[in-house]
Amino acid sequence: MSSVAPRIELTTLGHRIRHFRVRKGFTLDDLGAAVGVAGSQLSLIENGKREPKLTLLQAIATATGASLTDLISDEPPNRRAALEIALERAQQGPSFRALGIPPIKVSKGLTDESIETILGLHEELRRRDREANATPEEARRANTELRRRMRERNNYLPDIESLAEEQLAAAGHASGALTHRTVSIMAERLGFELIYVNDLPRSTRSITDLENGRIYLPPASIPGGHGLRSMALQAMAHRLLGHRPPTSYADFLQQRLEINYFAACCLVPQTAGVAFLEQAKKDRNLAVEDFRDAFGVTHEAAGMRMTNLMTEHLGMRLHFLRVGAEGQIERVYENDGLPLPEDVTGAVEGQIVCRRFSARTAFAQQNRTTEHYQYTDTPAGTIWCATQTGSRDTGEFSITVGVPFDDAKWWRGRETQIRETSTCPDESCCRRPSSDETARWAGRAWPSARVHTHIFSPLPRGEFPGVNDTDVIDFLERHA
Repeated sequence: MSSVAPRIELTTLGHRIRHFRVRKGFTLDDLGAAVGVAGSQLSLIENGKREPKLTLLQAIATATGASLTDLISDEPPNRRAALEIALERAQQGPSFRALGIPPIKVSKGLTDESIETILGLHEELRRRDREANATPEEARRANTELRRRMRERNNYLPDIESLAEEQLAAAGHASGALTHRTVSIMAERLGFELIYVNDLPRSTRSITDLENGRIYLPPASIPGGHGLRSMALQAMAHRLLGHRPPTSYADFLQQRLEINYFAACCLVPQTAGVAFLEQAKKDRNLAVEDFRDAFGVTHEAAGMRMTNLMTEHLGMRLHFLRVGAEGQIERVYENDGLPLPEDVTGAVEGQIVCRRFSARTAFAQQNRTTEHYQYTDTPAGTIWCATQTGSRDTGEFSITVGVPFDDAKWWRGRETQIRETSTCPDESCCRRPSSDETARWAGRAWPSARVHTHIFSPLPRGEFPGVNDTDVIDFLERHA
């Protein structure tokens, strides 16, 4: 072996050599003369800049009266050395290097207290970097990449499908809608009690107290209570999937996708869900509303669950859209070539969908209790869609599930005579007024924009994106 084993940290090794050299009363030149190398070479070794050969280490150990084991120990030889090593590592880290400022040179005149203060600043810098907040552009890019990966997998995660069915079977769930009682049993098997409280921090949907085995959820009096089952299942999924605090916004999004997927698999189990869809296809009577009612979930949850199962098990490509009343895309999945607007990062969320798509024309329908069916001719071919509208505190929204023309024959509502033509993303389709209209109103109108104040409000800073750490700790203290 010609050099020190790779596991030895050179900075610590250098400090230990210096410690035993000074204890012996040697200068660098004294020790160099004793072991047959120049003092300048030893200086490089002591500063962690050069890796010594094993034969040289043995000679240094003999000259300083130390054992080889003493030299290669991974423990700093004293408190001062520990501080210097910690500072060097901090100044080599990405958080500090990103600042573009020169590192502090450690000298004898730099007191221990000064190093401790500097280390405190470095720790605060690292803490802020660990907070998994992202700029809007970073968030869009991460979400776009995640959507691309899931499209390649047909939005299907077989390992989580299997995990969910195992957990359901262990809790005694056989068929029908998943009950709150069964969800509680699933939590108990993991060592958790579900507790419904009125004072959850505004930035959280649930909080899991790992120490006391509690999952805190919003009040059980929420109308219908459908979301409570999902929130409880999502909290459990973090434990079942072995998640750790996210290290980046992309990591956070991946975890959120996985817990949502697990909850969906529990609410609509794969075996029962596929059997239902296969029978409905055989009957040429596929419908989101029937799938929704069979498993006691929301229309949105049913539509999204179809994207998990239908391509993988029925060979049918499709798309899902949740669109706000102003046409903004809030949630999307497609693997059927539906032409959707994108920004320069490739993100679709937040873009305005074509006015002629069913996702928007459905808002004009007087009968909102049934699905709105429509064919739309697009640059990518004709698509068929079924859309259901709804409302919430922030306004109206629509949920759409659609397929290419050739697959419409399997769906209820295929007989619709409603047909639209869209040339989007060509802006002349519906995003830009005609040149005549533009000329007529040029200089004759002055609209005042509604300021979307939420875009100026920073997310709370915390270890988990968008979560206020102080509120969470205060909550846990109150309930502990």
